[in-house]
Amino acid sequence: MRSFDYVRAGDTAQAVREAGSEETRFIAGGTNLLDLMKLEVMAPGKLVDITRLDLGGIEETADGGLRIGALVTNSDLAADARVRRGWPVLSRALLAGASGQLRNKATTGGNLLQRTRCYYFYDRGEPCNKREPGSGCAAKDGVNRILAILGTSEHCIATHPSDMAVAMRALDARVEIEGAEGRREVALGEFYRLPGDTPQIETVLKPDDLITAVLLPAPAGGRQIYRKVRDRSSYAFALVSVAAVIEVEDGVISKAQLAFGGLGPMPWRDADVEAALVGAAPSAALFDRAADILLAEAKGYGGNDFKIPLTRRTLAAVLTQATEASA
Repeated sequence: MRSFDYVRAGDTAQAVREAGSEETRFIAGGTNLLDLMKLEVMAPGKLVDITRLDLGGIEETADGGLRIGALVTNSDLAADARVRRGWPVLSRALLAGASGQLRNKATTGGNLLQRTRCYYFYDRGEPCNKREPGSGCAAKDGVNRILAILGTSEHCIATHPSDMAVAMRALDARVEIEGAEGRREVALGEFYRLPGDTPQIETVLKPDDLITAVLLPAPAGGRQIYRKVRDRSSYAFALVSVAAVIEVEDGVISKAQLAFGGLGPMPWRDADVEAALVGAAPSAALFDRAADILLAEAKGYGGNDFKIPLTRRTLAAVLTQATEASA
């Protein structure tokens, strides 16, 4: 690991002041960042420790939602009675991720900022545009079983690894950010960027932007499901995952909020899929049509071609479970 400067921030204002360049990183749980530093995939010149900041609470908001502090651990968030009662898909997604030990350390803000688990991103001996812009993408013709089929570009086919973020995308979460220019909120769907020709730029955050909280709207109701398909039953990232909030009234689907993991460079959501479901009676034909819309522009790269039929089957299984339970 290379040498670096270390600063422990006493408050949010100091944290923002200390982080003014691409060479600086905030650190809290460190469950991803420290691994990357040990491998020299990331080599920040300065770390700003934010663990002493007052960002660890979960508060109810005036509109019936929740404000989840950026330092709330994944374990505490999953176990919170309000989350389990009103936003169960989030609790289930969190419990599907990593291990108990990691969930005890991993934070809400850090979870959103996980880096891809693409093998070539971690291997400094291989070209990777995300790690070293302009070097190429070895994954396209390499071992790409776990990588993306939606939202890719010629420069990058990496996937975003978070389970939590998939559920939050389905729940219309917003990210609260503190920066040098003040505080702002960004919808989670606008927080991440597609790779395009700059895959090294993954979010809309500026160097001195600090995630302070995630905001959930009032409980979505309906039947909430998180299904994660992976190579083993624990401590594995999703090949395909689906977070679903589905409601059926009078024999037709009245609400459909769906987000997908393991398919793209960000938690994936497609408004056209949801529009096709709402107002229609549940059926195998409807679910197949929804999959057609979702996968219309899907592209496999050899090793991950199987994700296309797997996504179709997983979506059908989730929608069948949700609509049968809601009917």
